[in-house]
Amino acid sequence: MRRRGVTVVLGALITALLAVGVMAAPLPYVVLKPGPTVNTLGSDNGAEVIQVTEAKTTTSAGQLRLTTVNVQSQVELVWAVSSWLKSSDAVVPRELIYPPDRTEKQVEQQNAEEWTASQDSAITVALTKLGYPVQTVVAKVGDGSAATGILKAGDVITAVDGTKVTDPGKLTELVRAKPAGTALTIAYTRGGKPATAKVTTKAAEDKVPRLGIEIDTKQNAPFKVSIDLDKIGGPSAGLMFTLGIMDKLEPADLTGGKIIAGTGTIDNDGNVGPIGGIPQKLVGAKKAGAQIFLVPKGNCAEAARNAVDGLPMAEVATVDDALTALKTFTGGGTPKPCSAE
Repeated sequence: MRRRGVTVVLGALITALLAVGVMAAPLPYVVLKPGPTVNTLGSDNGAEVIQVTEAKTTTSAGQLRLTTVNVQSQVELVWAVSSWLKSSDAVVPRELIYPPDRTEKQVEQQNAEEWTASQDSAITVALTKLGYPVQTVVAKVGDGSAATGILKAGDVITAVDGTKVTDPGKLTELVRAKPAGTALTIAYTRGGKPATAKVTTKAAEDKVPRLGIEIDTKQNAPFKVSIDLDKIGGPSAGLMFTLGIMDKLEPADLTGGKIIAGTGTIDNDGNVGPIGGIPQKLVGAKKAGAQIFLVPKGNCAEAARNAVDGLPMAEVATVDDALTALKTFTGGGTPKPCSAE
């Protein structure tokens, strides 16, 4: 009997230890949780999120809040079970966030780079909307190139054969539209004075017609805009940064005294792209007191399936859509809603 008793006790102890080991073992999953929201019109750690120098800014009565998702990367069984039981959390395969061929550090580095790029695009779009479009500037003229002795570093190229140059991509398109050896009429400004010149393109080794110049871009705004916000990564704050910059520089209050939340990437043309973690961002926005949520068109079906009571959603595909939605909502109307289709 004593031996049996010892055996039973040892068996129970081993079972308990095995259970503890299973509960503590890391799983190939991560947990997505609602993250903090940040008012782009406010401050973070004592510093303004959007900073403008050498220009007068305005103060709005409401808020424009970007939304985030917290990722719990080390998940044990007990945490997985707990999160499965919470409607606000999502347990997803680890490889969706951290691909097998990349380390966590590499993913975080990419997120940081996308975060910086989203800020640059937000500034570009906001300033363009405010009347300071991107300028295509000659950074360098190659020795012996088609443009040698004609164009100079610092020249702002405005048109090719009468077609407006809106960005470097457009310049490349116009130059390559005609065969090498074609004399193109290049319109440009030098020292603020407009001029035109004929430049005959030359073929490179790849037989592509070129002007033989290196290009840079700038926005000729008489002020500087920067964004000071750390510990957040990825490109999904682009839309809210764009709206925040415009609100600070425009006399009108885009918020109408309301708390506006949203998400979405932004490209240099003002298009709003889809993001991940929309269910968690909706929950975070509601907790922050948001009265409406701006949803990228590409996320609308998912957002509609995960709607949060008391938080209306507006579908936006461009920054113009977002501005229209804000004007409609703050004026007492109903913006275009998200649908589940």
